[in-house]
Amino acid sequence: MIRFGIIGTNWITERFIQSALETEQFTLTALYSRSEEKGKAFAAKFNDPKVYTDVEEMAASDLLDAVYIASPNSFHAEQAIICMNHGKHVLCEKPMASNVSEMQKMIDTARKNDVVLMEAMKSTLMPNLRVIKDNLYKIGRVRRYFASYCQYSSRYDAFKQGTVLNAFNPTYSNGSLMDLGTYCIYPMVTLFGKPDSIQAVGVQLSSGVDGEGSMVLKYKDMDAVIMHSKIADSYLPAEIQGENGTLVIDKINQPYSVKIHYRDGTIEDLTQPQYQESMYYEAEEFIELIKTGCRESSINSLSNSLKAVEIMDEARRQMGLVFPADLK
Repeated sequence: MIRFGIIGTNWITERFIQSALETEQFTLTALYSRSEEKGKAFAAKFNDPKVYTDVEEMAASDLLDAVYIASPNSFHAEQAIICMNHGKHVLCEKPMASNVSEMQKMIDTARKNDVVLMEAMKSTLMPNLRVIKDNLYKIGRVRRYFASYCQYSSRYDAFKQGTVLNAFNPTYSNGSLMDLGTYCIYPMVTLFGKPDSIQAVGVQLSSGVDGEGSMVLKYKDMDAVIMHSKIADSYLPAEIQGENGTLVIDKINQPYSVKIHYRDGTIEDLTQPQYQESMYYEAEEFIELIKTGCRESSINSLSNSLKAVEIMDEARRQMGLVFPADLK
């Protein structure tokens, strides 16, 4: 059993715990919350792990082996570095860092302390994205990657009424690109690497974050088109277009269906059965790394995480988006 501490007491954390418990190799022994009262209320749902209100104190504890971090984006780097400096393995929610500088410090700290650091990008570890890589050759030379994740935020109505919640607050390194665009970028990087050039545009909201945006990314023999939004919905599937056929993925952020539409009109269904919750696979991958002594995922690798944040940094530069984390 791998003993976990968690940072962040929200619905994502709750879903992760429930998914990780399904691995039968996870036990929750500690949690951090800024509020002891809130922490204890959350702990009561999961057999009352020890509650901490100081990250350093939890990280120094011998009650845990690893930490899952699901705090606001701007806290990820600092909290992960504290935990890793105390020898704890870290699974950190996406995006793992606000910018390249933070990411590089996290990577350096992981290597210095010989611990696992992995970005909790669930989609790339789900069965129906893993199968794409194995079948990509079937569509011939790839000419375009297209992905869209546009989902009207439940917090946008409050924003329009003058209340800026975390989702639209640059203090927390949030916005459409960071929260949703990353789901389009990360699979692209795992399949095709870092592009040669990037063009990005977006709509900047009054709070200083982007509400939506689009990107065109150029590779040697192909391009990529990405759309993301927190202020409108999209119902488009993702596509990887090749000269012999097109891979169609129902949802890039949570793929449950993958099919190849060949040029001759035939369709091959590659869909893999998924018996577990979507976050199960990231928990399983992370725990396996710890148990086998590996220090890096081959899919959610530190290199891929760094490339993804390099792309987002350049996109933000072109859109004129600056976070307080960039000024440190």
